Amino acid sequence: MAGQTNIDSSKAASPKRCASLFDRLFQMKKTYDIFLNEKQIGTTELEKADAPMGVAFGQIKFVDIIPGYEFFKQYCLENKIEFTDYPEEKLILTRVIPNLKVNDNEGIEIKGIGTDVSGMDSDTFNITIVGIAYPFYEKEFPHHVKAYNETFL
Repeated sequence: MAGQTNIDSSKAASPKRCASLFDRLFQMKKTYDIFLNEKQIGTTELEKADAPMGVAFGQIKFVDIIPGYEFFKQYCLENKIEFTDYPEEKLILTRVIPNLKVNDNEGIEIKGIGTDVSGMDSDTFNITIVGIAYPFYEKEFPHHVKAYNETFL
């Protein structure tokens, strides 16, 4: 028949799969500002999570600073913040940094039990916020909660 196309229904996407794809493609990504001692040092999308534990983390995009191993190591030494480092790889994992804050686009701080940084010069640096309380977590990160809940379907 003219004008008709045969579609193999076994290869067609299910409505649930289409909705999930739509959500991922068109979901507005939020950008969060990162402050250290009240000075903005970067941004993050907090694109990863451990939803049941109230954890959000993401890659840091640095602003107006020379980021890296030496920056965080020096800051931790000056402020008596514990850290683990591997100088030969220029890798650092900090413990909680009290003056490290993450704010949403309205200036509201994303508060948790603690915020830390990890990374290495030859790769990326990540910021992690641990212990964000519910129901705030569900409101701020519904996509992470949804993704976690969908793992059980």
